[in-house]
Formats: sequence, structure tokens, C-alpha cells
Amino acid sequence: MKVAAIQMVSGISLDANLSEALRLLRQAAQCGAELAVLPEYFCFMGNSDADKLMLAETPGLGTVQDFLSDAARDLKITLVGGTLPMATDDPTHAANASMVYSPKGAQLARYDKVHLFRYDNGRESYDESKVLVAGETPVAFDCHSRSTGTDWRVGMSVCYDLRFPELYRALGAEVLLVPSAFTYTTGQAHWEVLLRARAIENQAYVIASAQGGQHETGRKTWGHTMIIDPWGDVLGLQAQGAGVVLADLSKDRLHSVRQQLPALQHRRL
Repeated sequence: MKVAAIQMVSGISLDANLSEALRLLRQAAQCGAELAVLPEYFCFMGNSDADKLMLAETPGLGTVQDFLSDAARDLKITLVGGTLPMATDDPTHAANASMVYSPKGAQLARYDKVHLFRYDNGRESYDESKVLVAGETPVAFDCHSRSTGTDWRVGMSVCYDLRFPELYRALGAEVLLVPSAFTYTTGQAHWEVLLRARAIENQAYVIASAQGGQHETGRKTWGHTMIIDPWGDVLGLQAQGAGVVLADLSKDRLHSVRQQLPALQHRRL
């Protein structure tokens, strides 16, 4: 199954971000991708975390959800909408939700980011808990490949979740998704090593779509969107700037790795 990881450098204009996302998704579909993954907050990167509250949508109703549904249906792909802010009962907080749509435009899954990022090195600081509500439930879904007639178990996560391996163990997936907006500082230090570790220890493919570049708000994200195989090999990489990373996922490769080194069968805890 051919998959696509989309890298963007999103800004403050919703319309411009959606237009750019559609351009990249069309490129992915034209190359034969059946599953495409957008980065975290593909639709909006504001001046402050609180800005995203203005775009928070209710389930089944909203510009971004309509965009994702229409794009999935029109391009005939399974589409993972990175993340978008979803309204909660508290108007001062939103959920950071990753939404999945089928090639028919129907919603397949929703995952709310479980782990909320906080970082302060004295020069830059972030605290997502000020405006976000943490999710509570791991989510996985089945993705059907028309080209091979196979079904893939796909596990969902978002950005900071990457630092918590127990989440990925709970998913029991063959493909792991990590739409992200890693900071330049933390990404440079840890992004690739964490992604490869999650692939190796779960013997699963990893599709990591990132924000990557200098944003109009002044923020700089690490990028390095990549797709990794179950042995930890990087199959494709986009360092900076908008682009599409493509790779072919192989059940034979997955099974070979798991048979040659049956680590998942050797777990005792």
C-alpha cells in the first residue's frame, strides 16, 4: 500500500492552509497514495496557543471537517487530518483532535491527543494544558488497501505522545501515525531517534507528518517528515518546507521482521 506523509508550514490564514493542504494531497493521490497523513494543526498555526480556540469545531460540523471529508471522497483516499481544535464543554479549552475519513468521505475515527506538551528552557516555553483538554483513550482503525486487497491496523498518536511508548504498545498496530509540530529545539535533539525507536520496538511502520519551517508568526518547527519501516529504516524524508513523502508499505516486510525477531511474542510484562 502506498502512503503519503504531508509536510506543511502552516500560517494564520485558514483558507490558505486548506488550499495548500489540498494541493499537497492532490499530489499524493496522483502518485498513487491510498493513505495520506497531514501534520498537526495543518489548518492553523496562530500567534499564541489560545488563538486556536477561535477555530474550534463541533463534531460533524465545521469548515475543516467538511474539507477533510470532501478531500478524502474526491481523491478517493483514506485521509488523516493531522489535528484540528475541537470544542469542549469548557469554552476556554479545546481538544486537539486527529480525524480520519474514508475514501467515501465518512469519518472512520477520532483520536484526542492524550499527552499535552510542556517545555521551558528559559528562552522558549510552551504549556498546552492552558488551552487544551487531554484525551483519555487510545484509538486504532482498519485501513483497506484497494491495490493489494489487504487491511492494515493503524494506530493513532499526536506529537508529544511520541515520548510515551506505553501508548504505542496499547495500540497493537502495524502502522503508527505521528502527525506533529515539533519545536526546532526538541526536534533537533530527539525527533528521529524517538520515531525510529517506536518503529523498532513495535515492529511497525511509522508515518510521521510534521510542520517544518519558519512560520509567519516567527515560530520555527523542526520538520523532517519521514516514513520508517518495522526494522527502523527511514524510507523517505523531507527536511524542511512543504512537500510529500511517499513510501510503499509491505505486509511481507512486516511479517518478515516479526518472524525473524519475534520480540513481540517474547514480552513478559
